[in-house]
Amino acid sequence: MIENIRLSFQGIIGHKMRSFLTMLGIIIGIASIIAIVSTIKGTNDQIKNSLVGSGTNVVNINTQMSGMQVLPNDGVDMSKVPVISEKMLEDIKNLPGIADAVRYYKANEYNGLVYKNKSDIQLAIIGSNADYLKLNGYQVKAGRNLIKEDFTKIRNVAVLDDAAVDNIFDGDDPVGKVIELKGIPFTVVGVVSKMEGDFEINLTSLSEWETYFGDATSGMMLIPDSSWQEVYAYDQPYQLVVKAKSTEDMTKAGKNAADYLNNLIPVSDQEEKNSKVTYKSEDTLEKAKELQNLSSATSRQLIWIAGISLLVGGIGVMNIMLVSVTERTREIGLKKALGARRKVILSQFLTEAAVLTSLGGLLGVLCGIGLSYFISHLASVPVAISVPAIIVSVAFSMVIGIIFGLIPSIKASKLDPIEALRYE
Repeated sequence: MIENIRLSFQGIIGHKMRSFLTMLGIIIGIASIIAIVSTIKGTNDQIKNSLVGSGTNVVNINTQMSGMQVLPNDGVDMSKVPVISEKMLEDIKNLPGIADAVRYYKANEYNGLVYKNKSDIQLAIIGSNADYLKLNGYQVKAGRNLIKEDFTKIRNVAVLDDAAVDNIFDGDDPVGKVIELKGIPFTVVGVVSKMEGDFEINLTSLSEWETYFGDATSGMMLIPDSSWQEVYAYDQPYQLVVKAKSTEDMTKAGKNAADYLNNLIPVSDQEEKNSKVTYKSEDTLEKAKELQNLSSATSRQLIWIAGISLLVGGIGVMNIMLVSVTERTREIGLKKALGARRKVILSQFLTEAAVLTSLGGLLGVLCGIGLSYFISHLASVPVAISVPAIIVSVAFSMVIGIIFGLIPSIKASKLDPIEALRYE
């Protein structure tokens, strides 16, 4: 075998241009597949990270009716919805798959906010504690977070995210400024930003944005939950955000928390749950999988197209091996005359075909990796090199060499030694 491999490399080096042109189809096919798989894998990883909160593993449990999120200021009857107590919150934290949980109030405010003469402000108003920001992956970039005294002294203070600052202040420093919410002044004490990657999902409509990110507003304003009743003047159920122990536990964590809360709905109302307000988890992991499946389906089609060049490359290998058999007819006849058996001749030509395509596969992998990073730089798309794809590609190229080299090898092994020696 080692001798056959050595002879194969001698043949390749002796006919450099012919060997390169023979391998070209294999190189293009493998490079295309590596580039496609790496780009799709990188995109899928970023889709998952983007939709599940860039590694924060959080799931929102919202009040919903007929599959749509509803809030108390939407005018919906929520009298049957269980209010999350401190004890219930501790029970939820101990459910399987859940690492932590925070309850919060929420309202989408469209016309109750005023800053100076500006009143066309739309924000998601959140009433919670300081843990809300940490659990959701926010970090303070100016000012401070909510502190214990804000709750004990019932201070009307607020923390804004970047989107809210851009929406309201037009480049001014927001810390220390006063915003009126329902006629009640709130002093901005901090600005936060969410820790996430540079990748952005291309959502083309408002409905798509609501589907994947939940709010049709232009930012978030966090106030202490101790101030909530002063603003909205009525009791309402909490919403809930839970942190899963891992990304894979997100679906289970959200479902367990929602089931726990919904099991507290009176038994007489169980049959009416579809038409009543209940708690439901926002399964962002499933949404990520849906986008990933769509992306993977597209990649499979592209891989099949790239596979055509591998087929063409295999035909090229068969063609050049047939030419090689014809050129080396006298050599084959001499070996057979000296006692070489059919399997020796067969293995020599099969090895040569396998070495030729394997070398093309390795060059294709290198070109594919380079092409992946070139596409990433040119089109600003993420790339994640797939090691399994590299291994399979090289193995597949070797298989192609064996399959398409089989016919020329059989032809060589069947040559009559006397006729071969007479061949001119």
